[in-house]
Amino acid sequence: MLPEFQVLLLAMAPISELRGAIPVGVAGLNLPFWEVFLISYFGNLIPVVLLLLFLEPVAHFLSKNFLIFQKFFDWLFQRTRKNITPSIEKHGKKALVIFAAIPLPMTGGWTSSLAAFLFGMPFKVAFPLIAIGVLIAGSIVSVLTLSGVTIEKYFGWETLLIIIALSAIIYFVIKKYHRKKKI
Repeated sequence: MLPEFQVLLLAMAPISELRGAIPVGVAGLNLPFWEVFLISYFGNLIPVVLLLLFLEPVAHFLSKNFLIFQKFFDWLFQRTRKNITPSIEKHGKKALVIFAAIPLPMTGGWTSSLAAFLFGMPFKVAFPLIAIGVLIAGSIVSVLTLSGVTIEKYFGWETLLIIIALSAIIYFVIKKYHRKKKI
């Protein structure tokens, strides 16, 4: 399979999106950065367009005709509403940009498209907001990927792994402190 096609498929996948496609394309497949970025960005937007245009009729048809899909969509929609409703209430439509821009699993174009559907946002409103968020996420992932490649090149994998481990520890400490502060 062509490496560019592998990057495109990774960018279209719901878990990896461009968050996985950019590192794989640049560091794993040794493709030129701008090629990987453009393929990943537009590849990530393909399912966004499809979801925004077709999720409602497909979900309605499947839920109406198959009990298992009704249970699945109820679970999925309830989970998504629970996770994103506070952000939508606080930030309004900007929440879609923020949610798509956060380069972590279970955020991104797929989840933002689902949220736009759940909150009844039309395509012409939701798509530009999600596209901006995906562009921001792509920029963040690109900086991290290129930094990682540079660190590995000049200082070795050991240094890169230490930096990643320290970053993860700092993240979880801050997250734990933030959670305690809310209580």
